Amino acid sequence: MKMSAKRITQETFDAAVRENIEEFEMGPEEAVKEAVEQFESQGVDLSNIIKMAPKVSADGPQEPTHDILQALDDLQESVACSHPQEVSTHLTRFLEQCKQHKASRFLAAQKGAYPILLAAWKLAVASDQGLLLQALNALSALTDGQPDLLDTQGLQLLVVTLAQNADAADLTCSGIRCVCHASLKHEQNRQSLVKAGVLPLLTGAITRHGHRADVVREACWALRVMTFDDDIRVPFGHAHDHAKMIVQENGGLKVLIEAAKAFSDNPSVLSELCSTLSRLAVRNEFCQEVVDLGGLGVLVALLANCSDHQVCEQSCAALCVLALRKPENSRVIMEGGGARVALRAMKAHPAEAGVQKQACMLIRNLVARSQAFSQPILDLGAEALILQARAAHRDCEDVAKAALRDLGCRVELRELWTGQKGNLAP
Repeated sequence: MKMSAKRITQETFDAAVRENIEEFEMGPEEAVKEAVEQFESQGVDLSNIIKMAPKVSADGPQEPTHDILQALDDLQESVACSHPQEVSTHLTRFLEQCKQHKASRFLAAQKGAYPILLAAWKLAVASDQGLLLQALNALSALTDGQPDLLDTQGLQLLVVTLAQNADAADLTCSGIRCVCHASLKHEQNRQSLVKAGVLPLLTGAITRHGHRADVVREACWALRVMTFDDDIRVPFGHAHDHAKMIVQENGGLKVLIEAAKAFSDNPSVLSELCSTLSRLAVRNEFCQEVVDLGGLGVLVALLANCSDHQVCEQSCAALCVLALRKPENSRVIMEGGGARVALRAMKAHPAEAGVQKQACMLIRNLVARSQAFSQPILDLGAEALILQARAAHRDCEDVAKAALRDLGCRVELRELWTGQKGNLAP
């Protein structure tokens, strides 16, 4: 097994840089470069280290003070003094530093940034929405990639904030982004947020702010994250249960399909909506609900009208789910021109492995239980396009073979070993 990379603290790195300057009379940039090379040659992972030279005054090198920590100290002082205007200024500085590099966020978290931001958040709740938005933005930036920072108090405050500011689009968007960061690869946070009532807030945000593309995108992403099973620390999660709750208790499928109709000319939003539909269509009755709500027609039209490759991929994926073991759905997709536009997408985006793979899967599902569709699809030039995808993308090997097989095409299977001596590669 591959051993984990070694890690060092920021203080250790800073000390090495300072030593290079003081003992070996290096310039600041050279000192940093030498320290980086030294540690990396020892197999040290420096991804969470700020690679910065210490500031120099007339008195010579000083102890390194990183900008993120200076902003954090100033923020802590202004929060302690309950000065909203100063808190606003320092939150802006802190956010700018967090956005520059994940190492800054990591160092800030190590130095107690979360409780300071929590205190700023509480002060902002009693102050005004503008300050609250800043606090949420800063918290969202800090927790990006660090979901363990959020404790029960923070998760509950997040849900309460979303509920109390449901009509404020910017606050809603920022709060939902925090939900995403808190939930990604963190099953316990997902379950805690669901129990606290976050799901109706997410679907409600799409309905209430249906004109705001940013809110719809963030809410779709958050809904999908709630259906992930990506936390290796737990043997199994509640992904399926959460998907059922989104659909059965919160009308998630209807919300998404109505939003797709509203954003028919926005490829980036449509991509998010299609991807989320695919994550929620986990049961036959849910697939049927999509059909009953007119979702099939929306998806076929979307595939036909949008040339953006990401949307092509996601709309093919959604149609693929609906066509699986459903001959009647396959008929509707065929009659709507779904196979033709899927093949057109393959032809338009030969370099996009995702588009090629999802289109192959869709073709396979369309004919798997409806052999009568094979010849019409072949007449559209499917075989050549699928062979091209198979040759160009390793990820397409299995799905391309399955599509060709179910279309009735001859599929060549590579013989890896014939049993004759000398045929195995060394």
